[in-house]
Amino acid sequence: MAEKEAKARIKINKLLEEASWRFFDDERGRANIVLEPNVKITAAQIDELGQNFEKAERGFVDFLLLNEQGYPLVVLEAKAEDKNPLTGKEQARKYAKSQNCRFVILSNGNLHYFWDLQQGNPYVIARFPAPDSIQGYTRFQPNPQRLYDESLDADYIALTQLPSYANEAGWKNTAERDAFIEKNNLRFLRKYQLQAVRSIQQAVKEGKNRFLFEMATGTGKTLTAAAIIKLFLRTGNARRALFLVDRLELEDQAWKAFNFLLKNDYTSVIYKERRDDWRKAEIVVTTVQSLLFNDKYKRLFSPTDFDLVISDEAHRSIGGNARAVFEHFVGYKLGLTATPKDYLKKFDRAKPSTKDPRELERRLLLDTYRTFGCESGQSTFRYSLIDGVKDGYLINPLVIDARTDITTQLLSDEGYSVLAVSENEEDAEQSFYQKDFEKKFYSDPTNQVFCETFLKNALRDPISGEIGKSIVFAVSQNHAAKLTQVLNELVDLMFPGKYQSDFAVQVTSLVPKAQQFTINFANNNLMGSANFIDNYRTSKARVCVTVGMMTTGYDCEDILNLGLMRPIFSPQDFVQIKGRGTRKHNFLRQLFDPAMKELVKEPEKTRYKLFDFFANCEYFEEKFNYDEVLKLPQQSEFSRGNKQGPCAGPIPPGLPGLSSFEYFGLDTLVQAGEQQIGPEGMKIDRMFFEKFESKVKDDPTLKEQVEAEQWDKAVEYVHTRLFDKPEEFFNLEKLRRAAGIDRRITIREILEKIFGFIPGFKAKDELLEDEFQKFILDCKPDDAKHIIAMKYFFKAYATDSRLRDIIENKRLTELNVNPTFSMADFKAVPAEWRTRIPEYVKDYVSLNQFM
Repeated sequence: MAEKEAKARIKINKLLEEASWRFFDDERGRANIVLEPNVKITAAQIDELGQNFEKAERGFVDFLLLNEQGYPLVVLEAKAEDKNPLTGKEQARKYAKSQNCRFVILSNGNLHYFWDLQQGNPYVIARFPAPDSIQGYTRFQPNPQRLYDESLDADYIALTQLPSYANEAGWKNTAERDAFIEKNNLRFLRKYQLQAVRSIQQAVKEGKNRFLFEMATGTGKTLTAAAIIKLFLRTGNARRALFLVDRLELEDQAWKAFNFLLKNDYTSVIYKERRDDWRKAEIVVTTVQSLLFNDKYKRLFSPTDFDLVISDEAHRSIGGNARAVFEHFVGYKLGLTATPKDYLKKFDRAKPSTKDPRELERRLLLDTYRTFGCESGQSTFRYSLIDGVKDGYLINPLVIDARTDITTQLLSDEGYSVLAVSENEEDAEQSFYQKDFEKKFYSDPTNQVFCETFLKNALRDPISGEIGKSIVFAVSQNHAAKLTQVLNELVDLMFPGKYQSDFAVQVTSLVPKAQQFTINFANNNLMGSANFIDNYRTSKARVCVTVGMMTTGYDCEDILNLGLMRPIFSPQDFVQIKGRGTRKHNFLRQLFDPAMKELVKEPEKTRYKLFDFFANCEYFEEKFNYDEVLKLPQQSEFSRGNKQGPCAGPIPPGLPGLSSFEYFGLDTLVQAGEQQIGPEGMKIDRMFFEKFESKVKDDPTLKEQVEAEQWDKAVEYVHTRLFDKPEEFFNLEKLRRAAGIDRRITIREILEKIFGFIPGFKAKDELLEDEFQKFILDCKPDDAKHIIAMKYFFKAYATDSRLRDIIENKRLTELNVNPTFSMADFKAVPAEWRTRIPEYVKDYVSLNQFM
């Protein structure tokens, strides 16, 4: 027992130091008194605290954490490693009350709980809160009664934007009211948005602290979120809110929305732009990836820093081990999602198949519901696409089911068969399917037919008559480049002289300023404006060709056409892509010629077209019908005389010609010796990494990309401009060896290290410890007695491919002779966790990093 207590104390001491606490120690050895960094206190003052913390009647010595005035702030009840920290709960409560402490930490060195005695139950945390965070939390006095008593009406946000709006003449005059609202950009909650906010009040009244909203794309989730943030801040039930997104474009979009709606009462910031003073803001917006990378959420944030955490597109932003970021904080949790569970209505969960993409979606959705306390499958509030269409706020698409001869065969069970010659010069048949399109199977004529069909049948702009604004979704960046070129070539024949290769624009992550392109397209000035009518503001570029950048949360109301020139296997991706066109719009808002306005017969957007070239709607069993089925042209109508038919098979990429020299002389070995190189590596290895570091730091383009956190571009730049070039021939494996790392590293990690984002590379075991802490946060095992055995199993399973094979194929007898993880080790793991740990590792842990 003494050994396990000592181990627990060592770990707890380290955790306290990492959280910036320091120990008070004098000649009497009272190292159980812990102080804030700047506190000055004497032994006599500590004597006044009493003897409660000098020694416990039985068990392990406890810790008392003091505030900056030297008064008790937190009681830390410590248990031996094999004891559940919760067993010390009542003893800690007694200690805390005796010292007038509000906060308690319960820990055995491996498993930790934070407990606010004024609010609910102990909560699992991954690290100890820092002194300044606890101090701020001390001033936080939540009152749920005030929250559910708060008066809510449709003008809840408008009252922040313009508190006196109801007394303004423009509002009082009903004939001028619409113009007054538009002039002042006032936002009023719709009936269902008001119901959503009130559902939070009811849930809090019922004692809940986790909520999930299912709201269709285009129904105003951000406006609803703003009302909820105001509700918590205004009633004193939150000091600060964290809004998590999973895309850079959504980060900027959310910040602009909150700033626009709430700036008169609250400050909103993007974390990466205000790293040093984000604590001065009430609303912090960031991507979950930014906090997850290198465990920034644990290193830079305390569990008590945010009292309200909102996850936008929750099914994505808390997917995988990103959930650890979400669970790190102890406040209220709200998830927003546009993906309804109905998309899995015909999935047989009793017969799952790893080949069925819906199996992964099912697990992600179930995880989402579980995370937000909705295990029953009932969200806190729901407003579906069908509800939005019925109430007149959204529109359904007109689906165009368009299939070519090639795609029909790719979609069939048999696939598209190609006769090939094997290495043994024997005929062999190979089949390709829709998932192979533009990855293994290439057909330029098929792309040509896609684009022709799209242009011939796309909805036109009701004002200018040009092709309506559109988004086309491609398989890959290379595919996007092809489609962009074909569209621009074809439109030159349709509208001679009107475009200069700027009708279609590729908008993907590797294109410079692609993010700005998405903003310009929404603002109707991408590549210029008013190409057909001078007084009509609409983007000159009519089509954005993308892969994934414009799928989630991208707001552009005047989209009239969506082209799915790729197969989609994820229900959530399908819902998001389809949602880009569901918003209503009045095109007269863009027309500045009063006389022309009178001539427009149908200015309202009442439909949009969804061009489905891979039977995606059929795959997901949509309820709406295919209203139009087109017979596709077998030969190009734009390029008559081109006799080339559909490609009969994959087109392999060409290989550049290489010059070589072959030596035919003799060679002999003249000297041999052995030298064991230590972990620090050879000097030439160290010099190799330093040389690469200098080269990277001296590159202005790369420096600019890293400072802007454009990681995709920076990684691609290193790949294409710096790796495998003559003289140095830099590559990842050489740099890994030079840095002396015992695992795989990524280019992004190397760049983070070089530019000071991280202090160094984590060793394999450090990463495993981090992954296990995420597992603890997510799964919350309460079996502290077996936590060490579980950790050993977790690490072994994540790093040993042979062990994974044994477990997965249930050849457990082989554990008797397995050198790294034995049968005794396996039996030490509780039965429930023998299956849950492998499932978690397979779902949430990237195993490549440990190889």
